[in-house]
Amino acid sequence: MPEVSVMPGGTASTTLTVRNDSDIVEAYTLEIVGDCASWSTAEPARVSLYPGTSETVTIHLAPPRSSEVRAGAYPLAVRVLPTEHPEAVRVPETTVRVEEFRHLRADMVPRRRRGWLRGRYQLAVRNEGNTPVRVGFTPDQPGEELGFDFRPTTQELAPGEAAHVGLRVRTGKPVWFGAPVVWPFTVVVAESATTGDGQDRQDELGPAAVQPSLDVEFVQIPVFPKWLLAVLAALLALILAWLLLVRPTVRSAAKDAANDVVRPRPTPGPSVPGQDEQGAGGGADQRPGGGTDAQPGGGTDTQPGGEKGPGAGGEDGGDGKARGGGTTGGKEQHSATLDVEAPAGAVGATPYKVPKGKMFEVTDIVVSNYQGDEGVLTIHFGNRKITTIALETFRNLDYHWVTPIRITENATVRAQITCAKPGTPATGQRAQGCHEVVNVSGLLSDYR
Repeated sequence: MPEVSVMPGGTASTTLTVRNDSDIVEAYTLEIVGDCASWSTAEPARVSLYPGTSETVTIHLAPPRSSEVRAGAYPLAVRVLPTEHPEAVRVPETTVRVEEFRHLRADMVPRRRRGWLRGRYQLAVRNEGNTPVRVGFTPDQPGEELGFDFRPTTQELAPGEAAHVGLRVRTGKPVWFGAPVVWPFTVVVAESATTGDGQDRQDELGPAAVQPSLDVEFVQIPVFPKWLLAVLAALLALILAWLLLVRPTVRSAAKDAANDVVRPRPTPGPSVPGQDEQGAGGGADQRPGGGTDAQPGGGTDTQPGGEKGPGAGGEDGGDGKARGGGTTGGKEQHSATLDVEAPAGAVGATPYKVPKGKMFEVTDIVVSNYQGDEGVLTIHFGNRKITTIALETFRNLDYHWVTPIRITENATVRAQITCAKPGTPATGQRAQGCHEVVNVSGLLSDYR
């Protein structure tokens, strides 16, 4: 049988001539043995010959296009077994050369990564050809905003072997506020055949060499979320309102109250007989006791007593009650943060109880789904269900009411999550469970 070459995934054939040199009619069974037996067939597999006659048998070769059939030379042997005289078996041999083919499969996990400054990816590469290859990786980006680091930079792969290569992507500067910035880039996986001593043979690559390119994205998220801007703006507005409106009014009221306390009372002048007789009984009673003794006794004792008792004490008592009532019935800013966690497939809830004797008037709710979890979030105020939200539809969400929602004493604000699938935070590692943060804020006042 002559030698034959065959391409994996294709077909080739060679011939074998069987001759009956005996003096009887003989039947011969042909069986292919060796490494080629699984993908080779003989046609016909059995022949019957008269003495002195011969017949040509075709051997069909069809190696699969797989890394299991490596490139190289394989021995091909055909066992020719006579039926009548099995001791006269013959095994002719030849060589089949399986040609090289190269096929590389690559995939990036994940194709889209989120982070503040850097992201990590995993590149999976598999050699599905039948010859060893050395693989290199080349990043390509329209601009120069990203830096790339492959570990390792090249990889030697035997037929059927797979490897994982780490890729780190980093940006030059952070995004402080605003919308996320999307940086698209491409990773080109280039392969080259290698010889036995490890030398590259780039010139031998033909059209069958595969050089796949992978489209990947890095989403750079802002350091501070949008809801924080709203909180900072509200806080700045409160500070300005305090400095421009409330503080001047409080200082003016305090100054007026202090002036009323220390304001001097009028000092009575010298006693005039006519005026004393027209006075309110004090002067008429003092004269009989003696003009000299009555004036010091009435004037000196009455003036200090009048200033300390009815004058100053009465004004302080009235102002103190008014100010105390305003302070007791006032309202103060109040907020509660609910940290809700639940493992995958479970339900978790976190309550907040309004203190006894207080009323919580809710005006704002801010919800943070910073991991990108999937599931359902439900918020209850007492026995009322306020909202139900699908977690996969948002990362940060806020609600505001012009008319506050009132929650009485001992009632609860409850946040409950049903965790369907934990997300992946900016660290790049998938979380073990769902984790949401709910901030409820408003005014806390006395409940009457």
